[in-house]
Parts: sequence; structure tokens; C-alpha cells
Amino acid sequence: MSFSSDAKRELCRAPLSRRCCAQAECYGILLYANRFDRGEARIVTESAAFAARLPALFKKAFHITFDRLPEAGQGKRIFSLTAPDKLSALSAAFGYDPGSTVAHHINFAVLEEEHCRSAFFRGAFLAGGSVTDPAKGYHLELATSHYSVNRELLTLLREAGFAPKSAARGANHMAYFKQSEAITDFLTAIGAPLAAMELMNAKAEKDLRGGVNRRVNCDAANLDKAVDAAQAQLEDIRRLAGRMDLAELPPKLAEAARLRMDNPEMTLTELAALCEPPITKSSLSHRLKKLGELAGEM
Repeated sequence: MSFSSDAKRELCRAPLSRRCCAQAECYGILLYANRFDRGEARIVTESAAFAARLPALFKKAFHITFDRLPEAGQGKRIFSLTAPDKLSALSAAFGYDPGSTVAHHINFAVLEEEHCRSAFFRGAFLAGGSVTDPAKGYHLELATSHYSVNRELLTLLREAGFAPKSAARGANHMAYFKQSEAITDFLTAIGAPLAAMELMNAKAEKDLRGGVNRRVNCDAANLDKAVDAAQAQLEDIRRLAGRMDLAELPPKLAEAARLRMDNPEMTLTELAALCEPPITKSSLSHRLKKLGELAGEM
């Protein structure tokens, strides 16, 4: 099962408690369904959980039953309403006049309550939404064939505190989110907190893994720099040794040269601790730089 399917299955466990919310959820479903006009309301889904919820949802909202139900073993499950009296009941509930309506619009008056807006968003996601597996990326979209509905949904989402983006794909118009925090908040608002939690956990795991990789890369880069610096110091000391007896150097410089020659793999901190008496890393670095200057002069 996909992450999107799991999220829809969780949403379908939401209780059918208030009739106004059931109607709002149906409203979202119809506006994001395959067809909703004066001749037919048709909902097509591959989600078994959504298919099981639809008859009870429309019964609760409008006391109506579907004229067509899915056939046994059907991959895509098709629900249809074609009876004129049932379609009229839907139009009346949402303030439509089927004879004069040219394009669908969202009737904001039936979505005044926050719980009804959340139910409307849930219906839109169940019928026309999808969300990407967070292990692969962050993307949630709501797609409808109605241009005005998409534009008005953007307004509803912004009023609810979201910041969606909009795009067109073929004949569909989409509101979408690309930020993990926005997707998490949206899933929680419509009734899928477990899916939201899974997304947050996946993001935390990705961030942790990315942080570890960055630290490893940084440590490796620092190690490379230390190795390069040690090799340069050894070359300077060997150049000096080829021109003079290192014992003739001032005692502190002679000690630094000897320690570096004897311990080419050690860091400056480790070498500084071997000095008699131990010195700081910066002091040892200064002595090695002085050796480099002497080698350059020679």
C-alpha cells in the first residue's frame, strides 16, 4: 500500500457524527470527483476504504443511496447518482440552480464553521488528492477539473492558515504543498494525525542522516587538510636536514622537527602534548612554520 492510500484509509475512519460535516465532506468529494453536473454525479476510486465510506456518508448527509454501485472484483470502483430527484437534492443543499449554473463555484456559506471546512478539505483529498511517500519527497496535491473551484479552494486554504501553490496539469487544476510542515499541518487538520506523524518521523530521520553525512564529510575534509599539512612540514624538515645538522637548530625548533619526523601521522594537538614541557597547538604550529621559513630561505 502507498503512503497516500494509508492516509486515505486513516481519514475514512473519521466518525460520521454531524450531518453538516457529512454534507461538507460530500461537497468536497463531488467538486473533486470525476463528474458532477445536472446529468450525473460520478465518483471513481481505487481506495477500498473510501468506497466503503461513501454509501454511509451520502446516507448520513442526504438520506440518499447511489444509483450505481461498484461491481464485485472491479479495480476502479464507480459510484453514480443519476436520478433527477437525488441530483436536485444535492444542488439544493449546496445552493446550485442546475438549469442556470455554467461553472461550479464553492458556496462559502455552507462552509462557515471550521469543522465543516475541515470536512470539505477531507472530501476533496479523498476524491481528488494524493500525497507522496515522505521517504521520496514532499508533495501533496488536490486536483479538480473546475478552474473556479481550485481558485476558491486556494482562498479557503489561506483563510485556514495554509499557503498553497497552484498549477495546471492537462484539464486539471491543482492546489499543492511542497513543504513538509505544511503537509503535516494539512493532514492533521483533515483527520490524519498518524500519517502526519509518519511524515514528521521520516523528515527527522532524513535530517539526522543528512547531518551525520555532513559531519562525516567535514571530518574527512579536515583529515585531508591535516595530512597535507603534515606532508608539507616533513618536506620542509627534510630540506633543512639536507643542508644542515638539525641539532644545530635552536632547541625548540629542533624538538619540533624531531617530533614531526618521528610521528608523521600525528595531529598538531597530539604532537604538542609530547613536547617537554607540553605546549599548545598554536605554539607548535608557530615552530613548524618557522622551520618552513628557514627551509625556504635555504
